[in-house]
Amino acid sequence: MKPLYSPTIRKILDKYPGKKTFGIYRFLPLFFILGAALEFSMINWTVGETNFYRTFKRRQAKNFIEEKLIEAKLKDKA
Repeated sequence: MKPLYSPTIRKILDKYPGKKTFGIYRFLPLFFILGAALEFSMINWTVGETNFYRTFKRRQAKNFIEEKLIEAKLKDKA
């Protein structure tokens, strides 16, 4: 049966420092930096005139207004 990993990938991962001290957790700083870069790109990169947070805020405001309208209708019926 063929192994689920590539020997080349294993060699590259073994060269990453800190294996003896931190084990598998030595990759945490790398993932932290990648997550920060993703967050930075979501905030600062715009496509046309919108980015992720503008879209999120717009959707959140729409949901809030819809909830208030439903509450107002329920109060009118009562």
